[in-house]
Amino acid sequence: MKQQTLFRVILFLYSVMLLYFMFAGFHRYVHDNYRYNLIPLHTILAYVRNLSLDHVIDSAINLIGNIAVFIPLGFLIPASLSRPWSYGRFILFFSSFIILLECMQTLLRVGTGDIDDLLLNVIGGSVGYMLYKRYETWIS
Repeated sequence: MKQQTLFRVILFLYSVMLLYFMFAGFHRYVHDNYRYNLIPLHTILAYVRNLSLDHVIDSAINLIGNIAVFIPLGFLIPASLSRPWSYGRFILFFSSFIILLECMQTLLRVGTGDIDDLLLNVIGGSVGYMLYKRYETWIS
């Protein structure tokens, strides 16, 4: 039980940090000409094409970063629950959470509302969930 409480505290702190960086960090400000992308794989393919050009670092940071940043949430969410969730239930919750964040970015006109962020974030959450399942079998 103490371990679950620790995971809940870490989840709360990580979530606060994540929200800060999504809405205020990285010199974010309200844009007059806000950009968004609703075409799946549009941004991802653009970044993949740029991997061979001068923008390799920006592309890699965006692709890898959008996955890596959500791995801890994929681990911490199930670790914080008193009853286990199936992968399907986790993905439904996690996807809804990411959609909410992307909609908030769009409404507040900070960052970029992008369907590809949803895809990459869900991959990160899934990796975290799988790591949690490995951890769960390791401690039992």
